[in-house]
Amino acid sequence: MSVPNVIEITSRLIELGNQKKKPYLSLIIFLFIGKITPDREIGRWLIDMKYSKLLLVLMMVFSWFSLVFLDKKSIKRFFPASLFMAIIVRMVNVIAKKRKWWWWYEKIHPSVSGSFPFVWGSFFVSSFWILKYTYGNFMRYIGLNLFAHSAFTYILEPYLQKFGIASLVRMKKHQLMYVFIVLAFLLYGFQMVREKAIVKKKVSLN
Repeated sequence: MSVPNVIEITSRLIELGNQKKKPYLSLIIFLFIGKITPDREIGRWLIDMKYSKLLLVLMMVFSWFSLVFLDKKSIKRFFPASLFMAIIVRMVNVIAKKRKWWWWYEKIHPSVSGSFPFVWGSFFVSSFWILKYTYGNFMRYIGLNLFAHSAFTYILEPYLQKFGIASLVRMKKHQLMYVFIVLAFLLYGFQMVREKAIVKKKVSLN
């Protein structure tokens, strides 16, 4: 039996095991496939496909859960900017897909891309926290963004690729950093314009 045929058959069996809510069936298939294929890593990769979805979902859940520890005043203050950033990142993902800058291999649902937890989880929620602790001090804001985006690009991205979730295609790591820097300027600029507009409105009312 060829490796491609084994992969196709095993994928269907694992899917059947998940539908029947019998995860041990997937484990048995994993042990079996590790013996009949030339490359034992194929079996491990087939199992990782299931857990990569769980990882994406948990990442989004924990991101949203962190908002419990954020005060309501900050949520109300930075919600428009965070929403703006999520929409912009979503648009960037659409462009990236067409130009193949990067690619999301995993999906949390047949109709939902693996980018969804990043856009509406990590990026959306992190915008609240970053603005709360750095807005008003631009150098601190840039420093924190550079640290966070460098960690994502040079530490997290290789793991996303390893687990078959996503990977850069035509875009290099330093180019991804440029994209993140532009997004950081847009976020800060949006919040600055909004707060100036609020101040101006209050002055006109008085």
